[in-house]
Amino acid sequence: MTVVRRILVAGVAIVLALLIFAGGWLAGRLAIGSVARPASLTEVERQFVERMRDVAMVGTFTVAGGSSRERRPDRYEIASVEKVGDNLWRFNAKIEGRSFVAPIVVPMQFAGDTPVIMMTDTSLPGVGAFTVRVLFYGDRYAGTWQHGDVGGLMSGVIEKSAAPIR
Repeated sequence: MTVVRRILVAGVAIVLALLIFAGGWLAGRLAIGSVARPASLTEVERQFVERMRDVAMVGTFTVAGGSSRERRPDRYEIASVEKVGDNLWRFNAKIEGRSFVAPIVVPMQFAGDTPVIMMTDTSLPGVGAFTVRVLFYGDRYAGTWQHGDVGGLMSGVIEKSAAPIR
């Protein structure tokens, strides 16, 4: 009986260790709890954070290489944007077709006063790997995207939401 008990205890310890590791990895990947202090943000970063609170990115996207080059409607609701590391930003976003706000951490740099999302084969949990270049300027955004063999262009306007996004 002692051997069975030791094996059972060892098995439980291994499962707990894996759960702790997975939780730590997920927290790190989503940059949970590591928001930069507002006082540490530059003026352009602070302006971007304010401009992107409770907004909707409303526009269109294309799919290159297909028989149809029509623009398709696109919408992303953004509850907030937070700096979570050097050139890492978390967009708390509601993607079209989903009923909840999800944290999406992306690499973003500023070209002067213009924030630019710059992802190359970056994996987004539950969505897959993307290569993206999207710039924001004033109340507009534009860029290019690639998801596997499919890609195209996207653009639109940033509109303030009438109610907080939850």
